Amino acid sequence: MDLNYNLVEGNLLINNPHATHHGGVYQCIATNTFGTIVSREAKVQFAYLQNFSRKPRNTVSVREGQAVVLLCGPPPHNGEIKYSWVFNGRPSFLLQDTRRFVSQRTGNLYIAKVEASDVGNYTCVVRNMMTNATVYSSPTPVELRRDAVMAEYEPKIEVQFPESLHVTKGSSVKLECFALGNPVPAITWRRTDGNPLPGKMKINHSNGVLEIPYFRPEDAGAYECVAENSRGKNIAKGQLIFQSMIAHNVYKLTVANLQWECRASGKPKPVYRWLKNGEPLVLEDRILVEGGRLAVSRINLLDSGMYQCLAENEHGAIYASAELKVVASAPDFSKSLVKKSMLIQRGGEVIMECRPHASPKASISWRRGGEFLKDSKRRTIMEDGTLRITNISKSDGGRYTCVARNPFGTSSSTGTLVVKEPTKITVPPLSVDATVGQSIVLPCEVSRDSSLDPTFKWFFNGKLIDFNKQDHFEMIGGESAGDLMVRNIQLKHSGKYVCMVHTVVDSVSAAAHLIVRGPPGAPEGLMVGEITDSSAQLSWGSGPDNHSPVTTYTIQARTPFSIGWQAVRTVPDSVPGQMFHATVIDLNPWVDYEFRVVAINNVGVGEPSMQSKQIRTKAAVPEVAPGNVSGGGGSRGELVIQWEPIPEELQNGEEFGYIVAFRSLGTTTWKQTVLASPDASRYTFRNDSIPPLSQFEVKVGVYNNKGEGPSSHVVVVYSAEEEPSVAPSRVWARTLSASEIEVYWEPIPQTASSGNIIGYEVLCWEEGVQESDAEMVKVTDTVALLSGLMGSRLYLISVRAQNSAGAGPSSPAVNVTTKKPPPSQPPGNIEWNLTNSKIFLKWEHVKAMGNESEVTGYKVVYRQNWLGKSSVVETNRTSVELQVPPGEDYLIEIKALSGGGDGSSSGPIRIPKMYSKRCFCLSPFTG
Repeated sequence: MDLNYNLVEGNLLINNPHATHHGGVYQCIATNTFGTIVSREAKVQFAYLQNFSRKPRNTVSVREGQAVVLLCGPPPHNGEIKYSWVFNGRPSFLLQDTRRFVSQRTGNLYIAKVEASDVGNYTCVVRNMMTNATVYSSPTPVELRRDAVMAEYEPKIEVQFPESLHVTKGSSVKLECFALGNPVPAITWRRTDGNPLPGKMKINHSNGVLEIPYFRPEDAGAYECVAENSRGKNIAKGQLIFQSMIAHNVYKLTVANLQWECRASGKPKPVYRWLKNGEPLVLEDRILVEGGRLAVSRINLLDSGMYQCLAENEHGAIYASAELKVVASAPDFSKSLVKKSMLIQRGGEVIMECRPHASPKASISWRRGGEFLKDSKRRTIMEDGTLRITNISKSDGGRYTCVARNPFGTSSSTGTLVVKEPTKITVPPLSVDATVGQSIVLPCEVSRDSSLDPTFKWFFNGKLIDFNKQDHFEMIGGESAGDLMVRNIQLKHSGKYVCMVHTVVDSVSAAAHLIVRGPPGAPEGLMVGEITDSSAQLSWGSGPDNHSPVTTYTIQARTPFSIGWQAVRTVPDSVPGQMFHATVIDLNPWVDYEFRVVAINNVGVGEPSMQSKQIRTKAAVPEVAPGNVSGGGGSRGELVIQWEPIPEELQNGEEFGYIVAFRSLGTTTWKQTVLASPDASRYTFRNDSIPPLSQFEVKVGVYNNKGEGPSSHVVVVYSAEEEPSVAPSRVWARTLSASEIEVYWEPIPQTASSGNIIGYEVLCWEEGVQESDAEMVKVTDTVALLSGLMGSRLYLISVRAQNSAGAGPSSPAVNVTTKKPPPSQPPGNIEWNLTNSKIFLKWEHVKAMGNESEVTGYKVVYRQNWLGKSSVVETNRTSVELQVPPGEDYLIEIKALSGGGDGSSSGPIRIPKMYSKRCFCLSPFTG
């Protein structure tokens, strides 16, 4: 009746609570049609905080390096409080670190190692977190003793957590650990089982507090705090125990027995009590309680209700709730009818289940038509009421009824048994051999009951074949056949194939094995043994033969100079499939080789083995002489000898070079020279006394660091010719324009050169320029066109003959002056008119400037579009008429003509088709 209480949807609201009237223990009672349960106890306490005693505190004297503990001694209080300390009356609280720690369990201040700066007054501050009230103790003076300094000592753990602590799910737990010592100990945390600390854990900056929020079962276990300094270490251990208790709802039939067990952990060990519908459970002969175990025998309807197990010790109580529902009913088939129709093959077995819902359990009997069935050789009624019939015949077909009875009534359910002919595979698949690339069909035909539709499935090595995802497999056949076609068979298709046929009453299967023969797999373990300058011994292991024996092996080699892999000669010449070694011959000395082996069987050529490690054959004397030895040419007094260099793969060793030998035709003594370059292909011997075109016998040999090799065949080579001895005669030149000069001369007589004249060099230089800086034009005829010259300039020109030995003397220079430059001004004020197929053009006369050639006429260039062929019309007038086919666009340019060449162009003028209007073109692309 207290108006301060208000019940809001099960929550109890206390308005203006007062300690005298409202403090105490509360429980919530919840009731519905199934029973009543009570909540765990909730304790209402009122927070308060009294003042410290004003009595002065004693002075604490301590040596430097020693540890000290300052006691807080909090006043009477209730509710959560927080401890802090103030040093020398400063406005801020004392900061904690690895040396100073404030325990929130005792309020004491711990200083692991005292320093001179710690001297002063310390005040303990207590704050009530509920009321925000704060009180201050009297100061505790700390002074330093000067008689001695504390020596170093190992850590002593002064603040530690309990040896065992029970923690409920979802709560937060804080473990404190702090050690005194000199030097200041370092604090670390770990789990004794070696598992890492959970990521959600928090460790404060001094490592003195380990906080585990939202405690879960996996957080339970043993924890260690390790304090360590240079003098030693100390360990504190504790166990966190997950505290829980749970019970499950139970649904029991009448006359059944019930056993419930309730387990809780705690220290001290908890005591158990049982409640039914919120009241203490009344014990009787049928109801026994032993510790946390409740036993109820011969359950009846009155035992239904809500049960609670209460586990409590001096630290509190926890509850676990569960419902006991007692059921009593007549047999009911509404949720478990006998199967309405059962199809079974003749000769098979049928299981007819009868599982009515009944309380207590019903007795079961079966009848067929109006006749109740008894156990026989083929029929059995099992303990759970199931009817089993074996070796079924056609006469077993019909209606079967299950009858269930208990004290509360009788009920029945009927089903029909239909007997079908069994399915048989008449044409099963047969095991077969196939070759890679072939296609085969595995048959699967059945005989069946005409009323049943069979379903064919194929399995390959135990896995169902999905024909929508397999390109190689296809199922073919009619209603009673499900043949499997395997197209383009590959090695991976070897294995076991099973045809499985399903109907609604039975399943049958038949299996066959497919062996796929293919080219052999790659040989394995290729090794290179003894190596000479021209051979190498190889050995290898066999790879898979893919169901066709290996007949032969071939060996392939690759060098840095070969194009891919090449077959090599071996001993024996043909390596049989039973031999796993061979000697490779006819190798080139001093060459890097890689080898691989390929197996061959009656199906084909297999994959090559992995290539061997690269090896190098031993060096040997060169065996190949240079080819295409020739020569000739060069300058006067030279003998030029040329040859094709030996490829690197035929040099057979290091320090490869050439020996060049020559002698005058008809003499017996050879002159020799050594060229140490393997890339050399030319040698020039110079002696001014050698007559032109003298004959020499020449040969070229080879050598390396192993010795000299063969020489080439002897060939005859001519020495160099002599340069022409006379200059060309009757040289004259004429100017063609401002940029072009044409030069003519008479050829020199054949007697003036020891060899053939191969051409002429025309030298041209401007007056005032040295002849050595002249521009040169080479020609093979006796006329030359010099272009790209400057207008109105005086040029000097000379000509000289040339043969293979060089150039002869130059002719005397002749002078010639280029014409003035052509007009730089293009024709302007161009008018055009298009009528039918005629274009009339008119333009303004171009007047040459004083330093330009006079205008002698005009050139009109026209073409269809950009890519058409150009036509040219020249005139000495300032107008022209052009005959052009109709229906096309035209591009036209006009230039002035002069003795100095063509003047500047007017630029392209576009005249569109079917356009007859007069137009003045002032610039290109206008009209």
